[in-house]
Formats: sequence, structure tokens, C-alpha cells
Amino acid sequence: MPESFDSLLKEELSRLAEARQLRSRRVVVPIDAVHVEIDGRVCVNFCSNNYLGLTHHRRVVAAVGNAAAKFGAGAGAAGLISGFSTQHAAAESAIASWKGTEAAILLPSGYQANHAAIQTLAALGKNRGGVRFLVDKLAHVSLLDALRGSGAAWRVFPHNGMSKLKRLLDQAEAEQLQVVVTESIFSMDGDAADLKSLDQLKRARPFVLLLDEAHASGVYGPGGAGLAAEWGLAGAVDISVATFSKAAGCAGGAICARGDFCRTAVNLGRAYIFSTSIPPAIAAGIEEAIRAMHDEPQRQQRVRALARELRERLRGKGMVLPDGDSPIVPIIVGEESAALELAGKLLEKNLLVGAIRPPTVPRGTSRLRVTLSCEHTQEEIDRLIDTVAGESSRG
Repeated sequence: MPESFDSLLKEELSRLAEARQLRSRRVVVPIDAVHVEIDGRVCVNFCSNNYLGLTHHRRVVAAVGNAAAKFGAGAGAAGLISGFSTQHAAAESAIASWKGTEAAILLPSGYQANHAAIQTLAALGKNRGGVRFLVDKLAHVSLLDALRGSGAAWRVFPHNGMSKLKRLLDQAEAEQLQVVVTESIFSMDGDAADLKSLDQLKRARPFVLLLDEAHASGVYGPGGAGLAAEWGLAGAVDISVATFSKAAGCAGGAICARGDFCRTAVNLGRAYIFSTSIPPAIAAGIEEAIRAMHDEPQRQQRVRALARELRERLRGKGMVLPDGDSPIVPIIVGEESAALELAGKLLEKNLLVGAIRPPTVPRGTSRLRVTLSCEHTQEEIDRLIDTVAGESSRG
């Protein structure tokens, strides 16, 4: 390794450490859906996206094991080669039915699903008047990375800023395809997109709506179909992206849309074309997780009830929190060092909570990002609230 390159690495690591932005991994041993072992201590996990506790659901685990025994550990090839099995086809059919769309395409991650969807839209516009993406300022980095890499024109509008979005649409070139990109539940603040205003705006000034339902799928809607389904607005969504590493407790992502769009994405979505398919066993787990969401609605009801309770009780202790009942509850503390210190104090009490810092969130808004599961007990919620309030008052 050239000496200059070695120095460059050391300088960058030092810069990150000085800014309190240096990240490192810790070994975490899962015990069940909400408990982990860290350095020999059992901790309550409040930083997992396992909202419905399905990572350890008996039926989901059995489905994965049975499919692994039948199909093997991996798919062995991309979907357009030989990596599309009967299990992949069955899972995609189940996903499409769950989301109320004509078709769905499974990919190895939600990140790749967002890339493939945007790559497809960008390719569609190249020879047909072009395409312009209009994206919410707080949209997930996977969407922003996909836009940056697409080569297409794109503009940012303020978070849920409908007046600015309307102006951008009014300024659009006549032949240019306009695509609005947003999340339904935002990953860092846990608040919701203004889907009702988007629906009204779309009726007046048509555009393509790409909705990332990563954090809403499973938590909202009949059978966990998502926020758009809960609000009766699924018909306004042209392309929905679901993620299965969160409420579904598995892995992977999916593009859910009209059959023609999904067929086009198989041909133009490079993130799909050049990726080995998700293992068939995981596809089986996804299919079973969807069944469990339908069969056990009490999981969705409980996690949302816990989210409402946590917000209400923390507000009662003087904390400012965004509205809603999503299982993502951000506790803003300000500077990076304050977030790290508070997370460290909680870990001393065997409560694992993530400290989120720039560049993930804007400078000055470092936070604890509490995420809830239906498997958390009332005693664990009480302990979290008392500990956060006590440590915050001492800080």
C-alpha cells in the first residue's frame, strides 16, 4: 500500500473521531426479538427495526428452514439467468396481493429496490422527452443515491412542502415525465408523508408517485399493507417499494407496481439485472411473514399503542417529539457528543438505543432513535422512560 494512501486513511479516521462521527461495529448476539447479549450482558434492544417481532416468529423461522432444506442456501444466479425459482415466484405473487398491485419484483435489499425503480424511470425518460425527479428533502439516502447515480434531472422540495412541489410541477417542461419521490414514514423522524395533499395535487397536475414504504409496511394498513392502504390512497401510488428487513423480520426489498412497470424494471433496472437473487429460503420467510401479519393483527395494534404511549409519557416529562404513532421515536439532544453520552448511559443500564449523528441527520439534530417492537414488555417501556428522563435531567 502506498505510504500516501496509508496517511490519507489515518487522516480521515482522525477527522471522523475528532468530529465524534467515527463509527464502529459491536458484536451483538440476538437472544430473541427484543433482547441481545453484548459483552456477556443481556440488554433490551430499542434500536432494531423488528417492529412486529417476526425475526423469531415460529412460523417464519420454520418456513426459512424448510425452504433452505429444499432449495439450498442461496439462489446461485441473478433472476434473469437461473436464480428465479418457484419460491421466488410464489413470494412475488404474495407480495403483489398484499400490496394490492398487479406485480412485484424481489431484490436483495430495499436499497437495491429503490435503485432499480429509479434506474428504470430514468432509462424510460432518456428517449421520451426526459424525466425529472422531485424528492422530499428527508427522503432516505438510498433514494438520494439512486437519483445521483441516475444521470437524470432532479430537484429537492422541503419536507412535506406541497407549495414548493406545486411550483416545481407548474414549471415542468411539457414533454418531461415528472416523478415525485418520498417515503410514507420517514426513517429518522418517524413522521408521515402528506399523502392526502399529494393525492390532491396529483389529480390537478398528474405525475408519477414513487412511495418508499420501508417503515410503514407491516405497521400500517390492513394486514400491514402500508400507510397508503390505511388511508385509502393506494390508488394514487404508481410505484411502491417495500422492505422486508424491518417489520417482516427477514431481508430483501420489492418493487410493487403495474405488471408493465415490473416487466420493464426486469429489463432496465440494473440493480436487479446484475444482482444475484435473494436466497429462496428468505423468499419463503417473506411469504410466511405476510401470512403472519394477516393472521395476527394484534402485533400491529400493540406496537402502535406502545408508540403512542411512549410519545405521550415523554412529552409529559418535557420532551418535544413529532406527532404520530410510528414505532420510530426520535429524542433530539443536539450535539454528537451529547447523543453518544446519553446512549452510553443507557447501555450501562442494559438498554440498547442508537445514537444517530451527522451525516445521517443534519448537524445540531443528533438524537437517540428509539424503535419499538410489539414484543417489548410494559416493564421495559417503563424502564426506558424513567432512565431517559432521569439521565436527560442530569445532563
